[in-house]
Amino acid sequence: MIFMEIGSFIELQFPNGKEFYKGNKNIIRLNSGRAAIWHAFRITGCERIWIPYYQCDSVRNFLLKKDVKIKFYYISDDFMPINLFPEEDEAILLVNYYGVMSSTRMKELSRKYDHVIIDNSQAFFCKPLRKSLSVYSARKFIGAPDGAYVIGEDAEQYAGDYEQCFSSDTANFLLQRIEYGCEGKTYESRMVNEHRIDREDIKLMSKLTRTILDGTDYEFIRKKRRENFAFAQKIFGDINKLNPVKYYADDCVPMVYPLLIEDDSLLDKLLKSKHFQGHWWSYLLGEIPEDTIEYWISRYVIPITIDQRYGKTELEYIRKIIISNTEI
Repeated sequence: MIFMEIGSFIELQFPNGKEFYKGNKNIIRLNSGRAAIWHAFRITGCERIWIPYYQCDSVRNFLLKKDVKIKFYYISDDFMPINLFPEEDEAILLVNYYGVMSSTRMKELSRKYDHVIIDNSQAFFCKPLRKSLSVYSARKFIGAPDGAYVIGEDAEQYAGDYEQCFSSDTANFLLQRIEYGCEGKTYESRMVNEHRIDREDIKLMSKLTRTILDGTDYEFIRKKRRENFAFAQKIFGDINKLNPVKYYADDCVPMVYPLLIEDDSLLDKLLKSKHFQGHWWSYLLGEIPEDTIEYWISRYVIPITIDQRYGKTELEYIRKIIISNTEI
């Protein structure tokens, strides 16, 4: 006899049936983006993988922990891979940076290679491509403690090898953010969750995360982020040394607006004004030559927040801080 829990206290409740990536064929739900990339590599059956230098070190570290043989490639100022010549038994990780690369752009990049993994961690809404494996990270777009998808042919392979993730023990920061803001005890709680993810092996997506994802209003997120990105381009485009709209299209839903201003002091000024973003992957500054694109963007790009919580008022506030503190 199977027992059911009935009664006691009422838990948090969410709508259901809204999950953006549905079904159980050619899809697997996992605990983190880095684990999802390793799983995708496992599906390819390849011996080695090429990954870009401009990438979160958590991906590299997770792959190395799994004894994956890695090769690295550089990118050009338009995010084109440089000197990428994979052999037959080598997979390739292509990154949709900032979420500003259209699916057409990613398709054009991937068609040159076999065994392609598309890292859409920064592009949750970018549709999966045929003949490749696409990886998505939930918590970069939705208020969830963790969670990732791999979508593509036979993506659900090896699901039986993985344990179930439980994320509620370290998800308190999501509730604390509502009452305390993102500093202080909330930040400390969030770091407990980050350390948990850092220590964790690959696992199946937690029930908590799946429940949150199944009750999320994705159309609102898509619409709001696109509106905010368009406004950010309007007010920052004239001072931005990157061109974030070169490959932008109607299907792009960016994670952030990448603003590049060559001012080493600007980030601290924004942080003091409570715009809580940081340079991505600054560890690269100690690892790669100063004349590379990766060094330049790691040093100067500030990912401006454009998510669904905010709008024109917040973006205009950020612009005032930048203009008043920078010689442009």
